[in-house]
Amino acid sequence: MSNAIRHPEMKGVLAGLSGGDELRRHSLGVQAIDHVLGGGLAAGRLHEMFADEAQDEASAMSFAVMLALLVSSREGSQPALLWLREETAQRRGGLYGPGLADLGLDPARLVLGVLPDVKSLLRAGLDAVRCAALDAVILELSGNPPLLDLTASRRLMLAAERSGVTPLLLRMGAAQARASAAQTRWQVASASSVPLEADAPGQPVLRLSLLRQRGGAAGFNWTVEWNRDAGCFRPAALPRARVPLSGGGPVPLVGESDSAGAGWRIAV
Repeated sequence: MSNAIRHPEMKGVLAGLSGGDELRRHSLGVQAIDHVLGGGLAAGRLHEMFADEAQDEASAMSFAVMLALLVSSREGSQPALLWLREETAQRRGGLYGPGLADLGLDPARLVLGVLPDVKSLLRAGLDAVRCAALDAVILELSGNPPLLDLTASRRLMLAAERSGVTPLLLRMGAAQARASAAQTRWQVASASSVPLEADAPGQPVLRLSLLRQRGGAAGFNWTVEWNRDAGCFRPAALPRARVPLSGGGPVPLVGESDSAGAGWRIAV
């Protein structure tokens, strides 16, 4: 599913990478969100995300992957995505390759770093964010470790500003928000998706809350759907909304002619 490496090998892997990009903003695909964020998600800045409830942790992990895909937009290349997590989290459950692929991430691009403790993870994360060949680094931490303080977040933020790498701080296990240098802080919850044709599972739908934004407005809530093919979000379709089919021919609504309903159907 991925190339897992242990802490002693981490610096060697990072040393083999080179390159860098200037700071840029990436559209999330939803105009209302881009407007609030000043044009899109800022690359080369620290972003923090929490699950709304324990059952929403998978959605928070998916959101981290989605943001990583958004900022990994170099033409002609597919840079690696580095995901750092503690051994305790890895023992509880590994990352699910088919699920990552369903979001649009090629699992072969994923480099999984398994670290023994929080101190090692933060140290490896700082080294990784300094490596300009990466586009994004996911740092997954459980609970409220004392080492993850304002100073630690500032170090990550300063390293990101210099390298252009985007660190995504994924807070799991009943984590609580603390003082942080993060550019944005998000709360993520799962939401019901609209089934596709023949009641096939719909696209992932998330309820996003922008809790904090440095130098900008916050307190906004959006329900969005992940468009895997486009690699961005779009406003979530409402139940029984008319949604376009993807990949198939036009299917008229029941009782309507082809000209009246071509290309659309009611998703229940």
